[in-house]
Amino acid sequence: MPEPTVVASTVADSTVVDSTVVAADYFQSYSVVGLLAVVGVLFVAVAFGAGRLLRPVVPTPEKLMTYECGVDPVGEGWAHTQVRYYVYAFLYVIFAVDSIFLFPWATVFAAPGYGATTLVEMFIFLGFLAVGLLYAYKKGVLAWT
Repeated sequence: MPEPTVVASTVADSTVVDSTVVAADYFQSYSVVGLLAVVGVLFVAVAFGAGRLLRPVVPTPEKLMTYECGVDPVGEGWAHTQVRYYVYAFLYVIFAVDSIFLFPWATVFAAPGYGATTLVEMFIFLGFLAVGLLYAYKKGVLAWT
């Protein structure tokens, strides 16, 4: 078995510190993560397998028919989608992510010595968001027709 690796490092007061790294201890933490991953995969596989074995299977033509909100399907399956739905979703994602940035700002704003600087930075950030929202409004993207 190989000997443990000894690493020598100096600290601020010029003393030498020996730290021993044992490979078994290092890989033990990875084995726990691997074991948890295997247990998770087995749990999902057993749940799906039990569901497949226990569910009733009685196919009928009505059950095999395509179903959409209680309306019988008529015509082709191809339908045009309005782009504005994607624009609304994109705007939502932008503002949701930006609102997440407001929480760390609030904690830094409370720290002593950072108040004015973080306040100015956040107003610049919110100004960019307001300009983008104003641009979308002027382009008529936000008008729901």
